Amino acid sequence: MEYILYLLMADYSIIIIGGGPIGLACALEARKAGLTYLIIEKGCLVNSLYNYPVNMTFFSTSERLEIGDVPFVSNNAKPTRAEALEYYRRVTVSHHINIHLYEKVSSVVPVTGSWKQETSFSVVTNKTTYSTDNIIIATGFYDIPYLLNVPGEALPKVTHYYNEPHSYAFQKVLVVGAQNSAVDAALETWRKGAEVTMVIRGQDIGERVKYWVRPDIINRIKENSIKALYHSTIIAIREHEVDIQTTGGIVTTENDRVIALTGYQPNLEFLKNTGIELSDDDVRKPAYNEETHETNIPGIFLAGVICGGMNTHRLFIENSREHAVKIIAAVKSRS
Repeated sequence: MEYILYLLMADYSIIIIGGGPIGLACALEARKAGLTYLIIEKGCLVNSLYNYPVNMTFFSTSERLEIGDVPFVSNNAKPTRAEALEYYRRVTVSHHINIHLYEKVSSVVPVTGSWKQETSFSVVTNKTTYSTDNIIIATGFYDIPYLLNVPGEALPKVTHYYNEPHSYAFQKVLVVGAQNSAVDAALETWRKGAEVTMVIRGQDIGERVKYWVRPDIINRIKENSIKALYHSTIIAIREHEVDIQTTGGIVTTENDRVIALTGYQPNLEFLKNTGIELSDDDVRKPAYNEETHETNIPGIFLAGVICGGMNTHRLFIENSREHAVKIIAAVKSRS
């Protein structure tokens, strides 16, 4: 009898996979509703934000990044990465959020015929196995970079994440891409003394680049402080050189470092392996109810940018916070 009671106490009403801002928002709503929950995060707290460039400034204002009605006060209208990390850490501490960090979920297994006579789930991680009645997947999209798929991409001098500019000082740097991350990397490394060339597949700097940054990069390109090769792609990387396919033919340039910021994609294979249906088109949008965010598998919900499939530019923190309210309302109504 004591063993059975222990098993019942070990169950969670909800397990949240992903400890980003939306995962935290789901935890706050679950706590408010009196539901037992656990967040499982494979990295550090708000791991995606932690991997943003050190000097990054958000496009959104601070109040649009708030969760759980907790005020976010920043020095300027648009908060920095450091301010966001501190804000979400303080939210976690002040609300005693139940979260396990550096623990990776490997699989989700449905369990039928439980003591409740309904389907529950076993969540298997690299450390243990948990049981839960409901699962919220809020895993974001920052973990899997789009690869160049060219020879030499695995060399140590190539990175798909940009952190800070100091280590690039006085180096010949190629920045691949034309969106916010690539533009930030190009400007910051150039200002630290790097010789920067941007390799851009399209014909211009991306339209979604932050409005106060876009004129800066365009002017640096016009004055030739930063070189830009449009309609171009890298075709091979070597220790001290890179081959670039341009409209005028193949150009070989001396190179010390390559920062390939060509975007990231969500881990849709995890959803597929869990049994969640994906659309047949290129977007691969997961199947879920727009009102409750429940997937085709009863008891499994999606929150945040993962809801958009490969369309990762549609959902942000500011328009995904409401997902937590919808999901917890649906779970609570059944409880």
